[in-house]
Formats: sequence, structure tokens, C-alpha cells
Amino acid sequence: MGHGAWLEKRTPYLLSLARRLVRHHGIAAAAIDGPEHGERARTGEAWWTDAETDAMVADWKATLAACRARPEIGADVPLGYWGLSMGTIFGLPFVVSEPAVQVAVLGLMGAVGPTAERLAKAAAELTQPLLFAVQWEDEIAPRDKVIELFGVFATSDKRMIVNPGVHAAVPLETFELTEAFLAKHLASVTH
Repeated sequence: MGHGAWLEKRTPYLLSLARRLVRHHGIAAAAIDGPEHGERARTGEAWWTDAETDAMVADWKATLAACRARPEIGADVPLGYWGLSMGTIFGLPFVVSEPAVQVAVLGLMGAVGPTAERLAKAAAELTQPLLFAVQWEDEIAPRDKVIELFGVFATSDKRMIVNPGVHAAVPLETFELTEAFLAKHLASVTH
């Protein structure tokens, strides 16, 4: 699970969603701090460069390996990814680089800023089922750029959840829908 900018791995919405996935669906969940966030904060400035993206993808792969080494999780469990905003900036490249990822929840991000080209390239490679969250009055990720990125995703199984409001006003209903989407797709992989 990937958190948004200026937040960290113990952000309440991540903890709540992780607990629901574990308790209601038996799905293990893990989150790590992004660069310059949480326990990794050094300068207080968040930057999203290719080098940081590469480092974050490597960190998630190491986290995945550590989780799969645990006997209660195992190496063969299906894998999903959930990350909005900065969780999409770093998570989308991870998802397309990790063949074990079966399903993804992304959103609150478009092809904007220094990561625009990399996000668009990764979106064109994504083939897993995707649920993409959008805030219609998003002041950080402009709606036209978000919809443009959504159009680039290569998967034939992509859905968009659109809600009114600004970037940080994601309603509880969206978290519930993303939980159900992950649970449904991960359960179908195991049967």
C-alpha cells in the first residue's frame, strides 16, 4: 500500500484499510514510507525523481520478498497494490515491474510534472485489472490530466470512480469500493 505526499505508512486511512483487508478478507497488507516521509524524512522536502522512483520500486520489491519469506504469508499468495496520489507516482512503476501483481487500485494522479512521461509509459504497460479514483475538483492533479492518464492504461479491465471534491476529500465509500475490488480480484486468483 502506498501513501500520499506529506503522509506516512501509519496514516489513518492506510491503517484502516489494511485492518479491513486483514480482518474481513484474510489479505495480508504492508506499507512502507516513501522518500522524505515518515521514518525516512530528512529534509522535509518531497521530490519525485526517476532515481527516487527506482529506489522506491526496489524498496517495495525488497519488502515483498521479506513478506513472502514469512511462513504465514508464503511465496505463492496473490498480490495486489493500492496507492493514491504519491502512492500512484511510485506504485504504478512498481506494479508494471512486478509480474506477481494481479490487481491495482491507483488514482488521484495524472500525467503531470516531472513524472508525467514515466507515468504515461508505465500506464501503457499496465495489463492488470485497475480501479482508478478521481476527485473532480482536484487542485493537485488536474482532471484533464487524470483522465488522460486513465485513457493510456493498456488493461481492458479498467474502471474509474469519480467523486466531487478536492484532492484530500476522498469519501469513505471510495475506500470501501477499493477494498471490495481488491478482495474480489485477489480471491478470484486463488480459486
